[in-house]
Amino acid sequence: MSPASVAIPEKLFFKIGEVCDIAGVQAHVLRYWETEFPMLAPQKNRAGQRTYRRRDVEMALRIKELLYEEQYTIAGAKKKLAAELRAPAREKVKDTETEAPRPAASAPRSLRSLTPPSSLRESPIRSSSDGELSSNKRAALREIAAQLREILDLLDSGDAELRRLRRK
Repeated sequence: MSPASVAIPEKLFFKIGEVCDIAGVQAHVLRYWETEFPMLAPQKNRAGQRTYRRRDVEMALRIKELLYEEQYTIAGAKKKLAAELRAPAREKVKDTETEAPRPAASAPRSLRSLTPPSSLRESPIRSSSDGELSSNKRAALREIAAQLREILDLLDSGDAELRRLRRK
């Protein structure tokens, strides 16, 4: 039973009992998954009850699929989900023709240093005559794509750290 085959009602929020019924697991299992999988983080309302959004329900279904059907361990499922969540974010900024080289992860630049190259500040990206990108503008766009990927990496690491601190 894949997450896509399960019908999730059209609601904004779900209580833990509803998610248990949809996912076919008990509440203590969902609560345990929340401690193990930082990407499953339902909000709590004023009364302290968990309120799951649609993406939380989909994540619970995906976790169940990885653990129960694909027989991943908890650690293996964490790695697989982390890779799945990073892949779509990076594909949004990839150049469809060629990918720019990745900057070194060990020495991230500050966000203040991320400015558009001068070749993009001076004129529109597309020339009005033929609609083609010049090679220097294409290179500038690749540089911007690399900077955006770096920002995504920084956000990913910051989100993970924030979730870790909240759980303590």
